[in-house]
Amino acid sequence: MESRSQSAAERHARGYNCAQAVACTYGDLVDVDEVTLFKACEGLGLGMGGMEGTCGALSGACMLAGLVNSTGDLAHPTSKGSTYALSRQMVSQFASEAGATACHDLKGRETGVVLTPCPRCIEIACDLVEKTLFSGRDS
Repeated sequence: MESRSQSAAERHARGYNCAQAVACTYGDLVDVDEVTLFKACEGLGLGMGGMEGTCGALSGACMLAGLVNSTGDLAHPTSKGSTYALSRQMVSQFASEAGATACHDLKGRETGVVLTPCPRCIEIACDLVEKTLFSGRDS
């Protein structure tokens, strides 16, 4: 798969939050239109709306894990464990590469030292999405 991180970066530069930039970049691969993904991810930016929670880029990546892996079987939800495993893998690798998973830590809100700026977080998240969720695809 050719990297789509530049496309995600362009979305972010146009004003998409980090979660929107990541998730919307792969909408065609999860059969969800960009407007729906954009709306669904709007509250996930800035560490879930207030720079205290999980990085938006990482949240967008985990949202994609569910869209890729979930069976969507409402009566018998059996895919949670495997989706959690995919998400856990991305969270762990993101933490290793970015130095943290919480937006306030990544942005150095308490320390004044930025660990990883948003564009790099988006790039890391895209790399993980492609490697973890879409490896072997040509798109």
